[in-house]
Amino acid sequence: MRLFDSHCHLDDAKFDEDRRETVLRTRQAGVEKCVCIGSDLASSRRCMDLAEEYGFIYAAAGVHPHEAKDAPADYIDQLRVLLSQPRTVALGEIGLDYYYDLSPRDIQKKVLQQQLDLAVETDMPVIFHIRDAHGDMYELLRDRGKQLPAGVIHCCSASAEMVGEYLKMGFYISFAGPVTFKNAAHVIAASKAVPLDRLLIETDSPYLAPVPLRGKRNEPANVRYVLEKQAEIHGLGPEELSEITYQNACRFYRIPA
Repeated sequence: MRLFDSHCHLDDAKFDEDRRETVLRTRQAGVEKCVCIGSDLASSRRCMDLAEEYGFIYAAAGVHPHEAKDAPADYIDQLRVLLSQPRTVALGEIGLDYYYDLSPRDIQKKVLQQQLDLAVETDMPVIFHIRDAHGDMYELLRDRGKQLPAGVIHCCSASAEMVGEYLKMGFYISFAGPVTFKNAAHVIAASKAVPLDRLLIETDSPYLAPVPLRGKRNEPANVRYVLEKQAEIHGLGPEELSEITYQNACRFYRIPA
């Protein structure tokens, strides 16, 4: 069984003391590929360094809505260079976050729009972070979603109805640890709305550790818990679904399987 953690943050400081051991556990758990996701220019560069060091890790570069207010004037030019690197496979994570509102909403929207323009220019898949902002995101993407090379709604928290709208745009939908939580009925309903050929799994580690590890630091090896829950939801064996989600992630990121 081969696994693909489609979204993790191995560059995070929470891994500084045991990153090599974490990478080893990841491989031992059957994770054959993972993508380390940037949230600003510095973290995007750290992800690229990890991708250069470990052949099974790939990188994504982007400015997260939390960091939008601090993006330097030339951030698009810097991102363009980062996206041109051979181990960079996507633009992200980018989006809107109205739960924490760490950047003013008008700045979040401006930075998102600028990065969407860059995605079209560079022909890069886009990783979307959306929290308590699906209405505004839908309005932004309704006219331009289909212009993007590809898109994925990461750690999906949308309703099943909104998932249907994202699917019409051609997007993939990714689920993380919250699908295993006790109060996950809405996440499970959303998952059931996703066709198998659009489904991705992720850890978002070091965040959102799945049951039975909730409250602990998460890591890519734990993607198997998300897989097992998704297999239960979709009525498949874990081995069958692991191969489906592996192939889906390779297709989305344009990585040879």
